[in-house]
Amino acid sequence: MAQMLGFGQPFGDVMQTAFVVEDVRESIAHFQRDCGAGPFFLLDHFLGPDQFYRGAPSTADVTIAMGFAGHMQIELIQPLDGNPSVYRETIEQRGYGFHHFGIACADVEASLTDYVARGYQLAFKAAVPTGGSVAYLEGGNAAAPGFLELIPATPGMDGHFTAMWQASRDWDGADPVRPFL
Repeated sequence: MAQMLGFGQPFGDVMQTAFVVEDVRESIAHFQRDCGAGPFFLLDHFLGPDQFYRGAPSTADVTIAMGFAGHMQIELIQPLDGNPSVYRETIEQRGYGFHHFGIACADVEASLTDYVARGYQLAFKAAVPTGGSVAYLEGGNAAAPGFLELIPATPGMDGHFTAMWQASRDWDGADPVRPFL
């Protein structure tokens, strides 16, 4: 039996769908009004010290909002500067919209080795506050609509995201945008 996260998604499966957006607050309103997602938890700035874009240190700053639609986490990412990043790259190549699927991994480094062996390339890596590092991958399949993000399924991540999911259960629409947990 697959190991499950507290919000009902199994390790190794897609647990997140992410979009790069022009205006995070307008996008939150869309997902709440038209998709029934929410509440959203907003982090005004995410610029960690250990970010690497295409092998070089990255200084790209973004706003991130996360909410749930059922058991699926929706992530909205708004670039705040023109610095090179996987987000700016997507906007330049395809415009705003779908960016990546997030996959919960028990061991990101082992999963990264497996994906690289299957033809994927590492595009971005960054340490995250809930422990470990995320890794964004591209390639591997010409039909892929965007990146894959390997997300470390640490106890901190599971607890953090599960609290967001619990807030979404029977959400009555009050307090639609909240500070990041």
